[in-house]
Amino acid sequence: MTSSPDEIVVTPDLLRGWELPSAGAGKYSRGQVVVVGGAARTPGAAMLGAWAALRVGAGRLTLAVAGSVAPHVAVALPEAGVVPLGETDGGHVVGSSLAQASSDLEGADAVLAGSGLDDADEAEALVRLLPDLVGDDAVVVLDAFALGVLPRCGDAVHPLRGRLVLTPNPSEAGRLLERDVDDLPSDLLEIARRWGAVVACQSFVASDDGRLWRSGAGHPGLGTSGSGDVLAGAVAGLAARGATPAQAAVWATHAHATAGDRLSVGVGPMGFLASELLDELPRVLVEVGA
Repeated sequence: MTSSPDEIVVTPDLLRGWELPSAGAGKYSRGQVVVVGGAARTPGAAMLGAWAALRVGAGRLTLAVAGSVAPHVAVALPEAGVVPLGETDGGHVVGSSLAQASSDLEGADAVLAGSGLDDADEAEALVRLLPDLVGDDAVVVLDAFALGVLPRCGDAVHPLRGRLVLTPNPSEAGRLLERDVDDLPSDLLEIARRWGAVVACQSFVASDDGRLWRSGAGHPGLGTSGSGDVLAGAVAGLAARGATPAQAAVWATHAHATAGDRLSVGVGPMGFLASELLDELPRVLVEVGA
């Protein structure tokens, strides 16, 4: 694929000229992340996002997940605080129960919502409530079901414009546009303008001001279960450190793609796991100079 005049190709040199904010010396100065998701059947998705946030340098982490899995998540991820959310008889997170995490959300520098949610109606209720619970300056990353329901939410997320990041896959991008995606870069720019967001999808990052970046890294092996959760968590973690939404998305996309490149050599072109990306993220950041 050749680059267009409007496309900014992401390279290590470009990132070195766009330095991330200093991580600081303490966990609070490195930013607080809250990850909301993890239904009874899919707690691993929220955990992958949470681990990724820590791997890129976020300082403090809280997960808000379905009550039945909360104790298990707390043991499996001892670095995090855990808030149990209400759940339906089918194990879906009850959207209105997000209020149980209100104090954590109010103090968060970045919030990732959606990873591991698996009911559209409850996800819609959660997304509608979210803007009233997060702080005025928090960056909000929506993934999976939480972004898929945006067309149903009307103006509910309008208060998040300018600090919103969406991480769809191509099929989810089509759901946001309510039509098939036929020109991914242009379609992502349309999504960005519609919601006042930064949009990261595959190798592209689009901003609502018309900027479009393309990562020069990336491997087909990244198309594996949980890979998108890692990307979303990396965006949230960098945003918590103080990166702007666009900067966090561009850096995270590059780190995620380069981690896949490294694993394709060390493990094989296919068959590496999303969880294996996690250990590569801090190594990639060090190589770039973050």
